[in-house]
Amino acid sequence: MTNDIGGKANDASRNKKLTSALIVITALALTFFHLYTAGVSMFGAWIQRDIHLTLILVIVFLLFPMRRRGDMEKASIIDYCLVVLALASGAYIVLFYQDIVMRAGAASTTDIVFGGIMILLILEATRRATGWVLVCIAGVFLLYNFIGPYIPGLLGHKGYSLSRLISQLYLTTEGIFGVPLGVSASYIFLFIFLTSMLEKLGMGQFLLRLAMALMGRFTGGPAKVAVLASGFMGSINGSAVANVVGTGTFTIPLMKSNGYKPHFAGAVEACASSGGQLMPPIMGAAAFIIAEFLGIPYINVVVAAIIPAALYYLCVLFGVHFEASKLGLRGLPRKELPSARAVLKEGWYFLIPLGVLIFFLAVLQYTPIRSGFYAIISMFLVSLVNKDSRINIERFKDGAVIAAHNTVTVALACAAAGLVIGSINLTGAGLKISAAIVAASSGVLWLALLLTALVALLMGMGLPTTAAYIVTGTMAAPALVNLGVLPLGAHMFVFYFAIISAITPPVALAAYAAAGIAKDDPMRIGFTSCRLGLSAFIVPFLFAMEPALIGVGDTMHIAWSFTTALIGVMALAGGNIGYVVTKTYWWERVLLIGGALLSMHPGVYTDIAGILMIAAALAANFTRGRKANAAVLPEING
Repeated sequence: MTNDIGGKANDASRNKKLTSALIVITALALTFFHLYTAGVSMFGAWIQRDIHLTLILVIVFLLFPMRRRGDMEKASIIDYCLVVLALASGAYIVLFYQDIVMRAGAASTTDIVFGGIMILLILEATRRATGWVLVCIAGVFLLYNFIGPYIPGLLGHKGYSLSRLISQLYLTTEGIFGVPLGVSASYIFLFIFLTSMLEKLGMGQFLLRLAMALMGRFTGGPAKVAVLASGFMGSINGSAVANVVGTGTFTIPLMKSNGYKPHFAGAVEACASSGGQLMPPIMGAAAFIIAEFLGIPYINVVVAAIIPAALYYLCVLFGVHFEASKLGLRGLPRKELPSARAVLKEGWYFLIPLGVLIFFLAVLQYTPIRSGFYAIISMFLVSLVNKDSRINIERFKDGAVIAAHNTVTVALACAAAGLVIGSINLTGAGLKISAAIVAASSGVLWLALLLTALVALLMGMGLPTTAAYIVTGTMAAPALVNLGVLPLGAHMFVFYFAIISAITPPVALAAYAAAGIAKDDPMRIGFTSCRLGLSAFIVPFLFAMEPALIGVGDTMHIAWSFTTALIGVMALAGGNIGYVVTKTYWWERVLLIGGALLSMHPGVYTDIAGILMIAAALAANFTRGRKANAAVLPEING
């Protein structure tokens, strides 16, 4: 019996070692493939996307095996069979590419078989990596291709055969291998590899220490550190949950020890982490897809995101400041804080790759692929500055595995979304859904925006941000454009709400991640996050109706719109928290919130009315606060 147990343990150990070795080999293959195509020579779009997806599928079936027991995860014979099928269906396109192209869409039986296998593999891999929600949504759209003749009214269609559907999804670039997967296969991996390596080299700790040095001494310093650090990190890694876990492990206990209540500390971290995908220069994967969908340079998306991101983070900063003032919390003692000069002296070189990226994107206006490649080269060079952060074989290997792991969710979201987009294109559902949104809103823009926001939030509650944006944007953005919204504004609107779904109950993923660290109710943290980041639910409506807030228009108009929106954000935070320099009366809160909404709304008269209301509330609050301080001073002096 003992020998049997020992033999099984040895078999499991060998199996696990084999699986780990295959994961490393595949991750390295993925890394070298993308470095080659970025820096040397790009493959054709279809081949590039096919190889990328094939390697991702292999990694998924090894990383997320079918059977999991405790901490011993090992691939089974079924998982290895799925790996072989993934390699076969991917290799088929590479090997018979010319034959497929020459047939010009006339699919053979072999095409259909391998195409069907690829679709099933994508659904299974997506289930393992992201859960059932995206699989169910893709499944509904796939089923829609067959049941069209039985659907009455606007959404009905003639119906399509299985072979026609597989041909559309597998043998064209309008299905699985469409624009979303193209973005993932071209440069998303490069950026994820860059950020994964930087974090592996210690950039996360550097940014956290820098935030401590810059914000720690101010009122409510720990919360402001969390906002700044999470903004820095979120801009780089593009994942709200990973951001919460990465920075929240340090910042949430620090906020609690400073006097913040657990649910508020968790909400600050959830809010700040979720907004990271809005923060230039890297943002989230969906930002690259916006650029591809609209056919515009990525730097245009970055510029459009600057003002909304600033308003979002300023609203959170004002909120934590007013909350700290209300609770009488102070900053951290200077002796406990690092010096900003010392921190920059130790880790200044971490900023060089980001500087290189921005220079090539914004100044030289290179493509994201080439810009990302040069940023990676600069990262390798600057790692030589400090012997503790030099890239060796072990670090490179670990960085490749981490990057592959972090790419899985994005790549599969893009592939599964390709199933949805392919079905929409085949059946014409996009135009029908767009027409339905216009009809349901009776052509009223704000109502169409509200319906779109609700759909994006619902999609985002169970989907990765990228998938939520792609699915909702494909269906709803055209309707907004038809109602007069600029295409960039329409797609940014959907993108924004897909992101903040991470803090919107009941499925607030960032709030759940923060709850585990804060040791508080995730729903309470979620609702507090919504209060704290209230501007996130308002700003998208503003820039959809006022393009100046996404950098469109003359400089003076953009500056005025930003200034009035900034005043509104400050007043909104004060009215929401119920404190400015002293506790607000109920009527002051009404003036602050009402004035905020008016000043943020586009229009000269509403701006003036809103500013006057805010000024009246602030004057009353400041006067009362000064009197209270004057009454306290004699007691202190006495």
